[in-house]
Amino acid sequence: MNQAIRFQLLPVVAAVLLSYTAPVAAQQPRPLSHEEVRALDHQNPSWGSVRAHLPDPTSSSAEKLESAADVLRARRFLADAMDYYGYALQRGGNQVSLLNKMGVTELEMRNATAARNYFQRVVKLQKKNPEGWNNLGAIEYLTGRYENAISNYKKAIKYDKESATYHSNLGTAYFEKKDFENARKQYEIALTLDPHLMEHHSSIGVTARMLSPEDHARFCYELARLYAQRGDEATMFHFLTMASEAGFDVLDHMTFDGALSKYRKDPRVLLLVKNSQEMRSKGIPIASGTAPPPPLPAESAAPKN
Repeated sequence: MNQAIRFQLLPVVAAVLLSYTAPVAAQQPRPLSHEEVRALDHQNPSWGSVRAHLPDPTSSSAEKLESAADVLRARRFLADAMDYYGYALQRGGNQVSLLNKMGVTELEMRNATAARNYFQRVVKLQKKNPEGWNNLGAIEYLTGRYENAISNYKKAIKYDKESATYHSNLGTAYFEKKDFENARKQYEIALTLDPHLMEHHSSIGVTARMLSPEDHARFCYELARLYAQRGDEATMFHFLTMASEAGFDVLDHMTFDGALSKYRKDPRVLLLVKNSQEMRSKGIPIASGTAPPPPLPAESAAPKN
């Protein structure tokens, strides 16, 4: 089961976001201990019925223990999921797969340091493991070390050039560096590899820092530009509207924009700008649904109940 963390493009990005503000360590709440997480999880009324069906760690196969861990993680019993992944390791399960899953689970518990350790073990065991490098890139991204994230994502792509996930993650890291040209290139590659990338959704996510309103608006504009180049006008207008509503001066930026300049005097653009200005002048709240995507399990990684 693939366990690579994905930064999804919007509208993919509307996953459940768990608070995680990086990189200032002093602002971070203390991560809960393993036992504290377990105690909180076990307050869930469904714990009794889940526990009753767990396999015996001392006699069950590694495959059965890993499957139980996947179910525990899906049901949000994360400390117990970690235990069962550990039991599967002890019973001879696939080390690389299990360590990747354990790292992602630690990340879901907001323990970036422990997650990094697991992913480092993955690439130590398999130096050419793309998921491990991608996941290390996600950790660097979350902690604000974007150059390191870019380096790790490039290694992931080196070992798996056909992963839309890795290219979109690299694009997101470039976006945070405000290297919009390279960000667009990577998003374009990602959408070429997976034209349905924008349709993916997940209910599990750990967000990186949220965008400022200015960056949110610029991100929407960059996506509009990308879809203009792809000839998808409907999606282009959608993101232009979001950029304008968020306060981005789309008309000014479209003037010398090779991809969008031909739309600058389009009545649809003039209307969306007029409507956006009226909404802002009246103080109408603007729904914000776009941000550089949070790291999420890849398509096949999200465990099923």
